[in-house]
Amino acid sequence: MPRSDNVNELPRDLPVPEDDGACNHLTGMKLPSITLRSTRDRMVDLSRLTGATVVYIYPRTGRPDQELPTGWNAIPGARGCTPQSCAFRDHFQELKELGVTELFGLSTQDTAYQQEAAERLHLPFELLSDEKLEFTKALRLPVFDVDGMKLIKRITLIVRDGKIAKVFYPVFPPDRNADEVIEWL
Repeated sequence: MPRSDNVNELPRDLPVPEDDGACNHLTGMKLPSITLRSTRDRMVDLSRLTGATVVYIYPRTGRPDQELPTGWNAIPGARGCTPQSCAFRDHFQELKELGVTELFGLSTQDTAYQQEAAERLHLPFELLSDEKLEFTKALRLPVFDVDGMKLIKRITLIVRDGKIAKVFYPVFPPDRNADEVIEWL
């Protein structure tokens, strides 16, 4: 059954998330050695990657055949994972030309769920699953709960040789995040 809204579009009246300081500790942090499964079924340890890596962290990707979680549009910063992923997809080549060696999306959804999204959205990069919240807890990332799910607030990290060089938080609107990353680079 199709959704009552369009997963690819952002409603105009979304609440704007405020900077609550929950990511102030991240800039300059060395990433912990934690392996995460990717949608290409490989294990990725972000701390071991060299060069510039962009990791956009998002709550969850919606599906056109499933309704939104309870009150989703009223949660500041929750809505917009699909438009954010599509913007990074559309700017993928430009990011590579600016020296980004790796680009990943990351959420707490399991790999099978993420694989469906990666295929449906034609993403040229991998999505990483932190379904056990190991990465989230190690970095003390801000989370929220909805419908029994623990989800990460939207954050984008630029990592250079395993160390966080730049943090975008809060990210809003999510469909402009790739442009912000390009501007910073």
